[in-house]
Amino acid sequence: MKMKNIKGRQLPLQTLSLVVGFMVWVLLSSLMSFIKQDISLTAGQISLITAVPVILGSVLRVPLGFYTNRFGARGLFILSMLFLILPVGYLGMANSFADLIVAGLFLGIGGAVFSVGVTSLPKYYPKEKHGFVNGIYGVGNIGTAFTSFGAPIIAGMYSWRIAVFVFIIPLLLFAILNYIYGDRNEPKMETSLKQQVLSVYKNNKLWFLSFFYFLTFGSFVALTVYLPNFLVSEFQLTEVDAGLRTAGFIALCTLLRPVGGWLGDKFNPFKVLMIVFAGLTVSGILLSFSPTILLYTIGSLSVAIFSGIGNGTIFKLVPLYFSKQAGIVNGIVAAMGGLGGFSPPIILTIVHDINGHYAIGFMALSQFALASLIIIIWMYYTDKLNLSNYIVNNAGQGILVTDENGKITKVNKAFEKITGYLEEEVLSTNPNILSSGEQSEEFYNEMWQQIREKEIWQGKIINKRKDGEIYTQWLSISVLKDAGDNVTNYVGVFSEIDK
Repeated sequence: MKMKNIKGRQLPLQTLSLVVGFMVWVLLSSLMSFIKQDISLTAGQISLITAVPVILGSVLRVPLGFYTNRFGARGLFILSMLFLILPVGYLGMANSFADLIVAGLFLGIGGAVFSVGVTSLPKYYPKEKHGFVNGIYGVGNIGTAFTSFGAPIIAGMYSWRIAVFVFIIPLLLFAILNYIYGDRNEPKMETSLKQQVLSVYKNNKLWFLSFFYFLTFGSFVALTVYLPNFLVSEFQLTEVDAGLRTAGFIALCTLLRPVGGWLGDKFNPFKVLMIVFAGLTVSGILLSFSPTILLYTIGSLSVAIFSGIGNGTIFKLVPLYFSKQAGIVNGIVAAMGGLGGFSPPIILTIVHDINGHYAIGFMALSQFALASLIIIIWMYYTDKLNLSNYIVNNAGQGILVTDENGKITKVNKAFEKITGYLEEEVLSTNPNILSSGEQSEEFYNEMWQQIREKEIWQGKIINKRKDGEIYTQWLSISVLKDAGDNVTNYVGVFSEIDK
């Protein structure tokens, strides 16, 4: 019972630990409107400072995902929480652009801990719940909303430095809670990092999933770090109002994450992602032409909806494709998502400096989403084709496919076993290579007449193997036609029977 209780605590414990990590991760962006009043910064420096926490927060996700499999989530959460106290303390004493860059870089560890839970938690649940469980864990993103809303309030009441130091308290608290309630006996894996990387890096599905998460989580991170300062400078909102609106964006995106995981469990995740990327394509276009705060709000909230659902669904696909390399793959995919939030703030600033508005930058989001939509449709139909080929190749019955002219285009393994012919020996030949000569010409004429009239024929037929042995089989021949009612293929399915 005690062991069961420990395992049952891991989802809430790790989710709340992620909340704390993400709270610290966005400290700089949430307080930037206050910091720039105290430390002289250019627009370019502000963009770099708000984006730099994403660097380490992304790169470290790869080793953290791997080492979670090796050492367990408990130790990694404890070390991460304790280490984060250093950059938080340093940020509270920062007096220059360089200080902010150094502090921001190491605050990135708060975002890197995401890989810990998505690698650890699936060990405690069956596969049919992995999407929902990872979606629940992803609610830890709400930590960015707490900071975006709460940090400006504390800074307004006292100072931004006091607001920073306050965040040391939850870091200490959750280092202690993980020490007490973390699972010391979490299942571990001893595969080397090099072996894990070599086993997955050539798989194109890894990079497709990374690109998808680069877009969905990247758009979430980018707007999270950019909105507070953007809303103040572009629409002249107060810091607290901008923080509240940003918190609403984060909350909506985060709370929809488990919905995306649940949808990935219940329905085909490919179809869910098709809707997600179609929605993001439209959202990017809307943001590109949003001169008013109302339209901009609608565009931002639509990004929150579709990216939130997408964030939850994508991690349903990881264990489907990489059940034995989930740690390293979760890390790589999560890292690409983090990096997806690094460049947009800088690009948006550069675009604004060049032409005075952000339309081109937001249009890029639309184009990336459209590219993802095309890729996910291709993956969906490729998977269906691969499944069909798998079924054909591993069926117990022999299968023979010819073109409309009767030339063999494909056979399966059962065909080779029954007939003795290898596929390369019969391709482009006529099925009469199997004829035993024991059926009359009239038999074949009647068979083909029925195929032409009814588009199917079934019956016994005596054929000959490659070695000359005569045998009897039950054969079914069907006609395949295209949308124009033209014959494209004939499919024969047979099994050997006693005479």
